[in-house]
Amino acid sequence: MMKRNPYFIILLLIATLFTACKKSDLVQENDFNKSFKTWLNFKSSSNNSYRYQTITVSWGGAKTETIITVKNGKVIGRSYVEKRINRTTNAMVVYAQWEESQENLNSHQEGAKTLTLDEIYEKAKTDWLLKRKDAKSSFEAKNNGMISSCGYVENNCADDCFIGISIDFIEKL
Repeated sequence: MMKRNPYFIILLLIATLFTACKKSDLVQENDFNKSFKTWLNFKSSSNNSYRYQTITVSWGGAKTETIITVKNGKVIGRSYVEKRINRTTNAMVVYAQWEESQENLNSHQEGAKTLTLDEIYEKAKTDWLLKRKDAKSSFEAKNNGMISSCGYVENNCADDCFIGISIDFIEKL
């Protein structure tokens, strides 16, 4: 009968421990994965046809809203509104507004990029949620479990520092 080598068993256990404890490069990976699963369910139930609105807010009072329309997984429209504070009345005033159809998509410089939610989740996974020494990353899923905010802010940045995306709503077409 062959004797078992205790060193081999210990070495095997240590190797298993190291492979099981592989650290992720993503911040909030569990939240991201749960949200991504919710997105895949929504995508299936909506036939990959939906619209979502991104927003930006500046410390100076400007606000932008871009609505991206996706049908069967392809961006078919984009609309944009920019509002600024009137310093005299303190009211928000429309500064710029336009709509693009499939024929003239991306003809304006302003507004959010024409990304599908598949592309947004991919960018979140490969860029916005990567662990960084010089920045703090964040992820929220307040759109019925789907992505609502994802990005990072570099350390010691003072104004308008968020690099990522803020999504106000996601809805089926």
